[in-house]
Amino acid sequence: MTQATGGRLGRVVDRLPLYALAAFALMATATSTLAWLTYRTLPPNASRPYLDGPAWLDAWFQGDSGWYHLIADEGYWYVPGEQSPVAFFPAYPLQVRALGGLLGGDHSTAAALLTLLCAAGVLVLFADWARSRLSPRAAVVAVALALVYPYSLFLYGSGYGDASYLLSVLGAFALLERRHYVLAGLVGAVATAGRPVGVAVAVGLVVRATELLAEERAARRAAPVLVTAGGGPAEPPSPPVPTGGAPLPWRELVAAVPLLRWRQAALLLSGTGLLAWMVYLGVRFGDPVAFATVQGAPGWNQPGGPATWLKLVFLGTLYHGIWDVAVLIVPQALACLAAVLLVRTVWRRFGWGYAAYTVVSLAIPIIGTKDFMGSGRYVLAAFPVLAAAAVVLTGDRRPRWLAPLVLAVLFVGLCIGTVAYVNGVEVS
Repeated sequence: MTQATGGRLGRVVDRLPLYALAAFALMATATSTLAWLTYRTLPPNASRPYLDGPAWLDAWFQGDSGWYHLIADEGYWYVPGEQSPVAFFPAYPLQVRALGGLLGGDHSTAAALLTLLCAAGVLVLFADWARSRLSPRAAVVAVALALVYPYSLFLYGSGYGDASYLLSVLGAFALLERRHYVLAGLVGAVATAGRPVGVAVAVGLVVRATELLAEERAARRAAPVLVTAGGGPAEPPSPPVPTGGAPLPWRELVAAVPLLRWRQAALLLSGTGLLAWMVYLGVRFGDPVAFATVQGAPGWNQPGGPATWLKLVFLGTLYHGIWDVAVLIVPQALACLAAVLLVRTVWRRFGWGYAAYTVVSLAIPIIGTKDFMGSGRYVLAAFPVLAAAAVVLTGDRRPRWLAPLVLAVLFVGLCIGTVAYVNGVEVS
């Protein structure tokens, strides 16, 4: 529940989404300037003649951006045993294709602009979500963490689908909190069509909807019985619905399952994005899970199995001292470790639904990657972790300088990551 605010910080929190949008604009300007200055030192990329847009946007076109551009430009194809675009879910490239059509076919510029637009929406929705659940200082720190987290560089103009995915996630939960079940399910379908961990959205929405019913029932039981002037019982006012605080006992959650109705069942629409993608792959290529099969292709080398689950490649990298690779994957492993340690705080402060979403969001990339490569971005998708980190950093027993110090260190990491990314380094 929103906490009482006062003074200057209280006024900031009252308008936190607006301030978050302004802060995002400043950070996008700063990081794009840094990216542009770095990009100017690089020779022209002859293999990508289509990069003819503004240099400050073209600077962000690195790594997997080329795959998304290929899909938006040519569509999907699949060659078993080889790297193929079916590894990339369709929501983001389809959006790039649509926007690129409005820009005369300039899909590279469309990809960067789409990321910026979606990321702006992400910061607004995250700020609104955080201010309703955290103390004023913690809410501000949570937004700051989202801005300076090193792997947030993928929100500032990259040709990656992280911002688009995160916007659909936050949008689905925002609609659910307002009891728009059908819309939440439909927006959730965009998320499940956006990346493999999108299934976490479907899980989180269903658990959160059940939790809301349990909270409402608990509030009604605690409401006092009103008496009319004639001595009879009066209809009590509708109880307020909690939006934060200690989680309900799990027995209350289970007891609320029978209260689910068809309108809550509409949240299952969120799974149709993944289902539609699998049907498409099955009909066209004969493999409904081609997005997983292709991960074992040479170059990606991400097959399932014990070697991947136990992170033998990661451990081997450290054991053999392959430091040019270790410097890229160790920070991501540490980000995953910090996120896992914060799951309990997520559960205690934000409840079962957001904890369920966070656990699934983290479990899929942690289990599915051989060396944690790419997991830095997936931690960002588990957005309640950022709010939980803010809770820890601003606790009563924490020194006041701790949060600013952590933010400063993360900002340095963001700048280093941006320079490396523009230079073509696979930072995540």
